Amino acid sequence: MGIELLTLVLLGFILTFFALGAQVGLALAGIAMAVGYFVWDDGIFNLIPTTIEATFNSFILLAIPLYIYMGQLLTKSGIGDAMFNASQMLIGRVRGSLAISVIGVCSMIGAMVGIIGAGIMTSGSIALRPMLERGYDRRMAMGVIMAGGALGILIPPSIPMIMFAASTQNSVGRMFLGAMMPALLTIVLLVSYVAISCWLNPARAPKTAEDEANRNLPVAQKMRIARDGVLSLLLILVVLGSIITGVATPTESGALGVVGAVLLAIVFKRFKLDMFRMAGVQTGILVSVAMWIIMGASLFSNFHLLMGVQTMVSDFTSTLDLPPIMIIIMFQVIMLLLGFIIDEFIIVLMCAPLFTPIAVSLGYDPIWFGVLMIVNILIAVQTPPYGFALFYLKGVAPSDVGMGEIYRSVTPFIMINLVVLITCMVFPDIILWLPNTVMGQE
Repeated sequence: MGIELLTLVLLGFILTFFALGAQVGLALAGIAMAVGYFVWDDGIFNLIPTTIEATFNSFILLAIPLYIYMGQLLTKSGIGDAMFNASQMLIGRVRGSLAISVIGVCSMIGAMVGIIGAGIMTSGSIALRPMLERGYDRRMAMGVIMAGGALGILIPPSIPMIMFAASTQNSVGRMFLGAMMPALLTIVLLVSYVAISCWLNPARAPKTAEDEANRNLPVAQKMRIARDGVLSLLLILVVLGSIITGVATPTESGALGVVGAVLLAIVFKRFKLDMFRMAGVQTGILVSVAMWIIMGASLFSNFHLLMGVQTMVSDFTSTLDLPPIMIIIMFQVIMLLLGFIIDEFIIVLMCAPLFTPIAVSLGYDPIWFGVLMIVNILIAVQTPPYGFALFYLKGVAPSDVGMGEIYRSVTPFIMINLVVLITCMVFPDIILWLPNTVMGQE
């Protein structure tokens, strides 16, 4: 069976099993093993132990459960509320401040947990109802929950970035540094859109008596809120700073983050044994799901690579006789389409080892391409009709909100992310300047 026909067969099976609702990791592994059996006979099963050993012995991937555990401790202890209150106190005079606070809080939550769902679910449970009760435009309210929550994979320590670095043998620290400027640009554009939109149409974010009350809090309460916000920000700086300065590896910084989250919960007087237990149970569930996905996707990817898909893609791109940047754009389109049907982890694990060597052979920096991939995935998971993040938002939205309204609410924010992607492609130094400045050019 030729690699072209094999690729079509694999893609057909993927679409069929995903449409039937099969578990992602098991489906990918099962497809690879079943098709591989017809190609290689029982020799295909030798791929299982070698893939498991290579995947789960990765020291970098050990950071994933630590960051997930840190995020669960932060959300279960209510520290997300503390960050939201601090942000709202700081910018409460600005029209649309509640929506802007959501973006700010999601940025901080994203910097702590590195996944999409935590930001959307946390900010949705904290801020969506207050925004609707204060008369905020429903599309605006849901749109900022989605846009802010999805920032978790663009703001370090992003778990998809760790997966990219592990699967392509690149520096996690450089990836984190490379993503910081695009993340900052995204946040600035999101906040600017909300502020300008609410200024042009005040009915989208009416001011209420509660806004005035928040500005007149007692000094002691303001100090407590500010303390909580500063300590939460300090945890972010410790986690990221320890990686960037080389004091700790990403895995060690994850452990620092867990200890810091426990200490914050104790300082805020929110630490309870039941909370600690529930955070551990939820982490175990999420890590188990993530590990199955990683194993299944790695088996699928390794089988496809061994069959020669990388050579096929390389030959195909060379026969097109296109400028290198058009090849990069083609890769972006493919990943964007994949985001309609699969989540961010699978896209990274399937596309990173396939596309990155080709991008490097074309003369592009792997960190630049990796950050572009993350920004692309950020767009893909929010894009109708099947972006995974859309269903997280549906889970926290009022019961009378339909998927059509959710699709309309996210459209302007998707366009903002698309602007960031195009800008980073046109001006690579937005990504490369910070890692080259701090860590030197490779």
